Parts: sequence; C-alpha cells; structure tokens
Amino acid sequence: MQPPVLLNIGGSRYETTADTLTQRDPGSLLAAVLSGGAGAHGLPTTEDGAVFVDRDGELFRHVLNWLRDGAVPALADAEYRQLLQEAEYYRLPGLIDCINERIGDWDDKLERTSEAELTRKDVIKCIQADKVRFRGVNLSGLDLSKLDLSEVDFSCGCIEETKFSLANLHKAKFGEQIFKSLLWTEPTFKVQTYKSADLTGANLTGANLEGANLKGAKLSGSNLQGANLQRAYLREVDLRETQLTGAKLGGANLLGAIR
Repeated sequence: MQPPVLLNIGGSRYETTADTLTQRDPGSLLAAVLSGGAGAHGLPTTEDGAVFVDRDGELFRHVLNWLRDGAVPALADAEYRQLLQEAEYYRLPGLIDCINERIGDWDDKLERTSEAELTRKDVIKCIQADKVRFRGVNLSGLDLSKLDLSEVDFSCGCIEETKFSLANLHKAKFGEQIFKSLLWTEPTFKVQTYKSADLTGANLTGANLEGANLKGAKLSGSNLQGANLQRAYLREVDLRETQLTGAKLGGANLLGAIR
C-alpha cells in the first residue's frame, strides 16, 4: 500500500496516491512536484505535510477524478471554461483536449438562426463610424469580402459561413473575455459561432480570437501574425500558407488542422 499524498487546494483537503497523480499524465505539474519535491516548484507545504496549491479547491475534484479514471463530468459551459484554466495550470493536455471537445459539442448543439440580422450594405454603413461593435450580432452567411473591418468587435456574435476573403481584420476582436470572469456562471453570451467562416487571405494581424470556435474555418493565406489564438478551437481549420509569426497558440486545439 502506498502512503497517501496529501494536497491542500485553496483550503480544500484531498488525499490520493502517487500513482493517481503520475500515471495518466507524467508531465503534469503535480507529477513534477512528486518527483522533485514541492519546494522545487515553489509550492509550500502545510504543517501536516500537505502540498498547498493556491487554486480553486472545488474544481480540483474534477481534475482529480480525471486523473483517476479519465472521466470529464457534464458541466455548464461557463464551468468548462473555468475548468480549462485549471487544466492548463496543472499542465494536463489530455484533460484540455477533453474539455475542448465538450465545448465544441456544446457549440454544435446551438440552434442556428437561418437569416442574418444585417445586410452587407448595413455593415458598410456601420463601419463608416469611428468605433464599430457587432457584439452578439448574427452575421451568418453574409459576404463581407474585401471590407475594411479593422478593430471591429465581433465578440459573442455569429459568423457561421460568413465570407471574409481578403477583408482587413487587423486587431479585430472575436474572442469573449467574459469567459474568464469567475462571477459569470450562466451562458448568457454563448451565442458565438465562428464555424466554417471563410477568412481566406484576410488580414488578422493582432486579432483577438481567444477561446473562439473556428472549427472548419478557411484561414489559408491569411495573416495571423501576433494574433491571440489561446484556447481557440481550431479543429479541421485550413492553415495552408497562413502567417503565424508571433501568434499565441497556448491551449489551442489544432487536431485535424490542414497545414
């Protein structure tokens, strides 16, 4: 029998074994702590010898259950986003992939509105203003090719199968930062759908696509230099001849991407 490993996660006490913490993902932070000692990784120990980690103690039970049997529970979308941050902290790529799969499945179940709320002419009129926001707006299926859409805010919107070929999307915002808020528990803004968007040859330099679902999008020949693609869902995306110099891809799901 192995002696139990004591963990104190944000004030919540857990007891487990060394095998549980190391077998499923030997490269994780917790596995590294066991091999090198808590102090070697800047993690203190409590008086009873427990390794203290200043993270969400309640969410850690899902992390520990995944380490035990590979199970990911059914959660609300916002909770999946929070659990994803924990998985990234503990360096668990297997759990990260599982969560991104669940987020992608959640998106696939969203009911798609058949008609866009604006026309191309409406968009052209809007972008003549000093500051343009299309937050939460359904632009599905519109042809916005060759338009200057630099610095436009598309957060929470729907651009499924929207055409952006050769459009200027310099510093455009597509991701939704509210997912990071611990106070946000209901999927109020879960409208964003960017699947199958045609961004061929688009200028996306410095664009914020953090957490965006771009499954199957066409990005061939586009410029994504310096773009934020952290935790983006990029499965089956066409990235041929795409410029990615300086792009942030931490936690992005690129399974099946064409490169």
